Amino acid sequence: MNIRETLLLLRGYRTPRYDIVSRWRRWFVLSGTVILFALAGLFIRGINYSIDFTGGSQIQYANVSGIDVEEVRNVLAQDPYDRADAEIQIIGGNQIQIRTTALTDLSATERTQLTDELAGQAGISSNDVSTQVVGPTWGAEITRQAVIGLIVVLIAIALYVTFRFEWKMALGALAAMVHDVVITAGVYALTGRQVSPATVIAILTILGFSLYDTVVIYDKVKENTESPAVMAKGTYEDVANLSMNQVLMRTVNTSLVVILPVLSLLLFGGETLKDFAFAMLIGVITGAYSSIFVAVPILSILKEREDKYRQHRARLEGRSERRLRAVETVPDRAEAPEAPESAAVGAAAATRATARTPTQRPGPKSRRRPPAKRKRR
Repeated sequence: MNIRETLLLLRGYRTPRYDIVSRWRRWFVLSGTVILFALAGLFIRGINYSIDFTGGSQIQYANVSGIDVEEVRNVLAQDPYDRADAEIQIIGGNQIQIRTTALTDLSATERTQLTDELAGQAGISSNDVSTQVVGPTWGAEITRQAVIGLIVVLIAIALYVTFRFEWKMALGALAAMVHDVVITAGVYALTGRQVSPATVIAILTILGFSLYDTVVIYDKVKENTESPAVMAKGTYEDVANLSMNQVLMRTVNTSLVVILPVLSLLLFGGETLKDFAFAMLIGVITGAYSSIFVAVPILSILKEREDKYRQHRARLEGRSERRLRAVETVPDRAEAPEAPESAAVGAAAATRATARTPTQRPGPKSRRRPPAKRKRR
């Protein structure tokens, strides 16, 4: 496909004709492989929770010399501190706030040395550096309430999609959302990024985005499968694939519009915004993928098992076989014997010649009497 065709597709002037639904096995293998890696990261490496989940230390002091975040991070990353993943923020332009794991693994001398280095870098006295021990602000109770809320939301989504469409569509939509959450969490585990409250908010946002794409596609599938004229042209799988192609560019363009501001946050935002943007970026990509390559194929597989669509497929296949047999039984003119053809040509020529030869027909008798003979005197 050239650039011109791609631009026409993106602008909606052409409808793509990708064969996606019938190739569901390869998409399921791809998703299954990614999910296996994600689960391996979750169970083997584990999630790196931020201080909001585990508790730790908070260091705060004035920024007199005007240093930036990276300079502070270079100090924290040194041995024996090893805290390169600390959350560092410059508040109000003149205050530095560091949130990191508890400093209990450092000796008293090492903690004093860290304080002196940070104070010297900022141009202040060591006594002006405030160090506090903070507990987990996102505790077990908040986690339990968040899990309960997530379960309630999933049940509500399943009921809504079932009421609006049917339970098989609800099953496909739920499978797509679980697919997105597991992959996003697994990417966090494999990359070692900290999971903060912003990450949890981003994952909940991902669920809504994934559901939006899926509902748009399902609505088009429902519209086309309820049309007898469209269903007469193919099986349920064919119509589902057609419907998905009709809204494919809408899904792609919507995802691109969301990805652009998310990338700007990821590249130029603060640490908290970067956590949110990273989760959103992974979720938007997996959400667009699952709506196309997971939700619709699952629906097609479930619907093709219904007796109604089995019989429909059998009728279409029988019709194709009859047409194929009819084409095979038509004699080939190149293989016909020459003599009959020559005789037929000769007969046709004789007929045309006869038609061109005028025939003499007796004319009608004249009704006029012959003139009388004159008598001689």
